[in-house]
Amino acid sequence: MTIPFETDRLLLRTMQADDLDAVYEIWGSPEVMKYCGGASTKSQIQCSIKFYRRLQNEKGYSVYTVLLKENSSIIGVCGFNPAENEHEAELLYHFNQLCWGKGYAAEAAAACVAALRKNGPNVRKIIAAVDPANPASGKVLRKIGMTAAGMKWFEDTQQEELCYEMELA
Repeated sequence: MTIPFETDRLLLRTMQADDLDAVYEIWGSPEVMKYCGGASTKSQIQCSIKFYRRLQNEKGYSVYTVLLKENSSIIGVCGFNPAENEHEAELLYHFNQLCWGKGYAAEAAAACVAALRKNGPNVRKIIAAVDPANPASGKVLRKIGMTAAGMKWFEDTQQEELCYEMELA
């Protein structure tokens, strides 16, 4: 098992095929994914895991599986999607609802940003978008040092979302 990096409480590693059931509890949850386009099917998640494994190999970053150090249980996913601009990466994080409000999202996101800053080839800016109805997510982004950059229309969600950014260079 590859552990690219860790925090005091968390291990973050490249997604594995056998993460499917645990990740389905997150990405397959209508409540967790309410502000992110809705729940995914197991087959969609299986494709996502393959995509993120390939992305890690090709770009040196991806979305990672987040595990609690104390018991190695998978509690979330956090990391980066490639953005439209090749010098940007889009931060995302989703956590099992039982883990909300414990600071795991900010802890994992800060670790991902630090890892990308250290190892992310050609990435100069991190971006993120938040549904205005989800203020908790904006709080996580501000906590890790991202700043609001205005509203933008997103076709996939059919709404305006608040955009955040952070320069790495």
